Amino acid sequence: MTNRFPLIGLTGTNGAGKSEAAKHLMSLGYAYYSLSDILREELAARGEPATRDNLIRVGNELRARFGPDILALRTLRKLRPRVLAVIDSIRNAREVAALRQQPGFVLVGIDAPAEIRFARVQARGRDDSAASLEEFLAKEDEERRGGDTAQQLEACLALADIRIENNGTIEDLHRRLEEVL
Repeated sequence: MTNRFPLIGLTGTNGAGKSEAAKHLMSLGYAYYSLSDILREELAARGEPATRDNLIRVGNELRARFGPDILALRTLRKLRPRVLAVIDSIRNAREVAALRQQPGFVLVGIDAPAEIRFARVQARGRDDSAASLEEFLAKEDEERRGGDTAQQLEACLALADIRIENNGTIEDLHRRLEEVL
């Protein structure tokens, strides 16, 4: 794989494989950053657990207070110059716009059928606020079409330079990433 993309952003639906894609890119020499880390830091400072609902709530609060691109801007301050980097958990179109200001940025959108993603989420056993496929889809609907200061997964996926349908194995995802990058 070439290093023609020194900064790779990852967006996509819950359970689509963004974290697995990030792990693979890290194995290829990319440093890892996540916009969600900004939210985890904020929740820790407040003494609140980093549940999916809390992450969404605090992200929306920060975007409303400091602007829709605040998570991207805070993450960009952490990047080291001339180091390959992957940024995970991009969920707002203004975050994409802020990251596009960086030379060599490419946005990769990862998705998979809802049934596959729900099974993956269930297998990882984290608190994802959805005990059934119906609850999973309802929660996701909130994240897909949010306003300016909310999550906008649909808009972010539409802005992706590269789209990957991750409906196979982990090895298939790794192979596909290397093909497109």
